[in-house]
Amino acid sequence: GVAGCCAKTTTAPLDRVKILLQAHNHHYKHLGVFSTLCAVPKKEGYLGLYKGNGAMMIRIFPYGAIQFMAFDQYKKVIKKQLGISGHVHRLMAGSMAGITAVICTYPLDMVRVRLAFQVKGEHKYMGIIHAFKMIYTKEGGLSGFYRGLMPTVVGMAPYAGFSFFTFGTLKSIGLAQAPNLLGRPSLDNPDVLVLKTHVNLLCGGIAGAIAQTISYPLDVTRRRMQLGAVLPDSEKCLTMVQTLKYVYQQHGVRRGLYRGLSLNYIRCIPSQAVAFTTYELMKQFLHLN
Repeated sequence: GVAGCCAKTTTAPLDRVKILLQAHNHHYKHLGVFSTLCAVPKKEGYLGLYKGNGAMMIRIFPYGAIQFMAFDQYKKVIKKQLGISGHVHRLMAGSMAGITAVICTYPLDMVRVRLAFQVKGEHKYMGIIHAFKMIYTKEGGLSGFYRGLMPTVVGMAPYAGFSFFTFGTLKSIGLAQAPNLLGRPSLDNPDVLVLKTHVNLLCGGIAGAIAQTISYPLDVTRRRMQLGAVLPDSEKCLTMVQTLKYVYQQHGVRRGLYRGLSLNYIRCIPSQAVAFTTYELMKQFLHLN
């Protein structure tokens, strides 16, 4: 949970800008990544860069906790029940952990996106609780909170899978090939070798970059579906396939399906680096090695 919160707070301003650009908010749609980063504080103050971050923290603590815990549990189950080990069980366990965490915390992500998409002076939702009430009453009860769940699950499987797989593989190769150069004894258990902090950050960053490239078009699809009624073209984005087709036809690959990817690298690489590094440090701090 702490690993998730540290990671997301580090990159919250980039998250806000990404949502504004992905869904072509009319105030910022003519701007690029860096000009939007400069324009938001001018229009909405510096706290505007953190809009929706309260909802993000409420979501990300259980999300991070469930994801990391589920990964360890699934890894054990896959090894024990299916007899699969090595790199493949990391990929499978990571995908399953990502999907589990997403399903458990999806309504909070929906509310966070709605709050982050709002621009000062045009507030439809007054806060987290108000957004929950409005979506529940106006958008079909509980099902309103799960708009865009399918592309999220489909996108999260490769994202979380490749993220855990890449980090775990780099870590095991690094400690096996160059233990003295890259590793050090764990603070809570000298018998266990862990990566040095800067190596941890590097491996986490590489894991984030690879995972993000593979799953990004589905992230764009999810955001558009989540924003639903807020967007003028929402009736064309009702299903995952419809949304993918619509974004591709209207905006193409680079300006549609991969719009905001450069920002996502800037956002995701440090985010994943901080997440994995904090997780490894917390494990030592809580004597879990």
